[in-house]
Amino acid sequence: MSEPRSDDACPLLREDAEGILCLAIEGDISDEIARSLCAVFRRVADSGREVLVLADARGVGTLTAAARSALAEELRGVRFSGVAVFGASFSLRVVITLASRSVQFFTGEVYPLAFFDTEAEARAWLRSQRDALRATQRQGA
Repeated sequence: MSEPRSDDACPLLREDAEGILCLAIEGDISDEIARSLCAVFRRVADSGREVLVLADARGVGTLTAAARSALAEELRGVRFSGVAVFGASFSLRVVITLASRSVQFFTGEVYPLAFFDTEAEARAWLRSQRDALRATQRQGA
């Protein structure tokens, strides 16, 4: 397990032993939080690694308008291999889906996003995304 580098460290995010970026937010997602997360996602993407995100949404409040704008602005060129969200309420799922579509529209990047009830289900899906991506890369090599 490793922590993000100090120059783009985000206390809400850690990288686990499988290289999955694990995120847990309590409360609202602000512009500052969104930009901090984006810096880590960009660093991982720029390194050539898969960007796999496991988001624990059980404690999330709202995604502010400034945060949505920051995500659309900061995620240009970041290629996500998969984003798995667990524990999100119905209303939060709607907001995340709309924000995701907005980010994808403005950045031109499409990435898999899925919602789950449990962390175990979310992790299993991320592993399958990673395995499928790697299999495709091997076939192309």
